[in-house]
Amino acid sequence: MPRRITGFTPSGDLHLGNYLAAIRPIIDQQASTDTVVFISDLHALTLEHDPADVRRRTLEFATLLLAAGVDPAACLFLVQSHAPEHAELHYLLESTTGYGEAQRMIQFKEKTARQQHVRLSLLTYPVLMAADILLYDADEVPVGEDQSQHVELARDIASRFNARYGQTFNVPRAVNPPVAGRIMDLAAPNDKMSKSAPSTSGTLRLLDEPKVLRRKVMRAVTDTGSEVVYDPERKPGVSNLLAILAECTGDAPRRLAEKFDRYGELKEAVADAVIATAAPVRERYVDLAADPGHVGSMLRAGAERARERAIDTVRRAKDAIGLLPV
Repeated sequence: MPRRITGFTPSGDLHLGNYLAAIRPIIDQQASTDTVVFISDLHALTLEHDPADVRRRTLEFATLLLAAGVDPAACLFLVQSHAPEHAELHYLLESTTGYGEAQRMIQFKEKTARQQHVRLSLLTYPVLMAADILLYDADEVPVGEDQSQHVELARDIASRFNARYGQTFNVPRAVNPPVAGRIMDLAAPNDKMSKSAPSTSGTLRLLDEPKVLRRKVMRAVTDTGSEVVYDPERKPGVSNLLAILAECTGDAPRRLAEKFDRYGELKEAVADAVIATAAPVRERYVDLAADPGHVGSMLRAGAERARERAIDTVRRAKDAIGLLPV
């Protein structure tokens, strides 16, 4: 049984694209796959942040994942900082990673270009991501194309560590999501739907009320002409709506396009499908959020289970790299 690991950084708002590309596959596979799901709160510290906001979103993300169907009895479910072995292994891996490797990360280049004060953690967080993955001997890491480079770094670090110090880590591989990984912003269909977009008008947030979801879909940017066809190059707006409808209903975008003559009809169908997909998650979230103590107890139990695995990995790495045992 392959072991998969997925992390969610508590910044911005979880949206339909996150659900379709990352959360729903976890739910579908958690009974047949050895699954690790964690809230990567340490990654949220790489940028300017409000401490209270990080805490709030960490609990919100955990509650939303549970509401969506993540089952702590079927998978390992925790908050990253609750298992200090993540940070401990991070340093050991930093000691085997070159400065140039970290500096070449595309996201580091993009984010530093937009900041005056660049935190050192922004440079080294891909190594922390490698620690997250290697700590649990993951076989597969589901990621979008923008994160594939980080998985490659984890593979390089693991292979180098094994070659220098003896077989210590499993070498993981990236698993890219299908169409759902390319759900685009409704207001800017050439841009991927983002948790942290400056405007939320094109983002279908999982905590949006049904009437808000419908309004956003009905105001979605379409394309010139009136023909409903799936052609992401020529008609990115309409194609995005068809992709969303396809993922919500399990049908194919091109086959769905044949059912509509007007954009308005398509938008109505998309709004109905989005609400049918997202509204139940929001309803369960409201119920769970009313008892944060219960969610907290599940996170503490997950951290205890995680540490049982993680301690062995860190001990193995410390021994291999040459540290004196206690």
